[in-house]
Amino acid sequence: MLKRISLLWKIVLLVTILIGLSLTLAKIIIDERFNTAVNEHYGDSAMIVAKLIANDPEIIAAFYKDQPHMYIQPIAENTRKTTGASYIIVTNLENIQYSHHTPSQIGTKIGFNMDEVIQDEASVMFQGVGYDGSATIAQTPIYDRNREIIGVATVGFYYDDLKAQINKFNSSILFYFLIIFSLGLFGAYLISKSVKNMIFGLEPEEISYLFKEKEAILESISDPLIAVNTKGQIVSINKTAREMIYFKEIKKGANLNLPYILETIDIIKSNSLFENNKKVIIDNHVFIMNSSPIYEEEELKGVVFIFHPFSELKQLINEVSKIKSFTDNMRAQNHEFQNKLNTIYGLFKLNKTEQALELISQEVEQRQEFTNFLMHSVKNPLIAACLLGKKNRASELKVSLIIDENSELNVFPDSLNEQDVMTIISNLIDNALEAAFNKNGDKGKVFVSFTDLGPDIIFDIEDNGKGISEKEEMMIFKEGYTTKTSSNNGIGLSIVKNTLAALNGQLFISKNSMGGASITVSIPKQSNKN
Repeated sequence: MLKRISLLWKIVLLVTILIGLSLTLAKIIIDERFNTAVNEHYGDSAMIVAKLIANDPEIIAAFYKDQPHMYIQPIAENTRKTTGASYIIVTNLENIQYSHHTPSQIGTKIGFNMDEVIQDEASVMFQGVGYDGSATIAQTPIYDRNREIIGVATVGFYYDDLKAQINKFNSSILFYFLIIFSLGLFGAYLISKSVKNMIFGLEPEEISYLFKEKEAILESISDPLIAVNTKGQIVSINKTAREMIYFKEIKKGANLNLPYILETIDIIKSNSLFENNKKVIIDNHVFIMNSSPIYEEEELKGVVFIFHPFSELKQLINEVSKIKSFTDNMRAQNHEFQNKLNTIYGLFKLNKTEQALELISQEVEQRQEFTNFLMHSVKNPLIAACLLGKKNRASELKVSLIIDENSELNVFPDSLNEQDVMTIISNLIDNALEAAFNKNGDKGKVFVSFTDLGPDIIFDIEDNGKGISEKEEMMIFKEGYTTKTSSNNGIGLSIVKNTLAALNGQLFISKNSMGGASITVSIPKQSNKN
């Protein structure tokens, strides 16, 4: 089986063939033009020499002397040698030759037909066969002083002489053609090598496979993915992105006028740090946008954007929130029970049995009372468990968490996602507990009330913390903003905002009588989630 020719040698071979054909065609055209030019040149030269002989006074005078050839032959031969003509023949009207480059031919009749020149008194030029081969021949009449024709001057240039000139020209031009061909061959190799380097040394079959592989990978990604150039024009877009309403009418090469994409490109161009995991809205859906710049020799060529549905991330956050709520509850209970056990153990050690039993009775009664309240007032077990966990968290911080005994949440529509509601109240109560604790320590207080009366579910959360200023009110719901010094903060309220938006809910912030923040959350029972 024949070995497949590589792209490098295909390009070299193609360019070489093109150069060879171009040079060959040029050579043919030049040869034709040169041959025509040479023939015309020697034809004109032959005519000039013939007329020079025909107008020579000594030759005209010799026609009226005895033995004209004795006078004409030397002049003709001298002129022949001077002009480079192959032969010069002077004849009378009877076609008798008075001069010839072969002296033995003098006195004999010429082999050409002279009728046209003599009868028409015309100068003629033609290609014919002379004494020693093919030649370019010119003939012109010779007139005496009375303008009577007395003879004919014939001048010829043999083709052998012309071929010698042409061959000399061909040899020189062939030399230059070989130089050009060699340079072209070398240039073809360099160009081929450069093209090969530009495509990373890959063969067309490999490039085709990689392209198909890339397309398959793009189409297999379940998240929307878009690649754009530095002008914001779409270079590549996968199936998931094409199915989105916003991108349905957009084709490759179209400008993508999404502010956050153009802003990210500008940030990357300026070599500034760009933000990943950025929340954006497309088709009324929230996505987490990640970007990856494409560089070629340290020059930005484009950016790849991938959009993860926030709903999936939110689902994970909800799962983590449930786990966190459970662990917080366990930790708080463990911490509180450990303190109570130590106290009870101390009372028994001091033989204060009655006080120990009274403490145990109070603890059981309080917990049972709060648990019974939640069981009767909150029908949703996940929300009830969340409130119980926050009660334990408050006990751990030694902050009073007071839930209005008139609160009720007996109606929880199936259309509402219980995990979304839990995420909202969990984050808000956590913030309230920390705000109250940071300002007042064990004198911190948080009040929670809720109701399902009317078309909305209402939660009110108040604390005696430092409150929320108007400036902070503009910033607290932005991702990454936090007043806390520990890491991994600044996302809770951002999640609250996005979750409320998904539930078509509302949030109101005000200042309460204790000087702290009062937050009211309103969630429609019939929520039209996107």
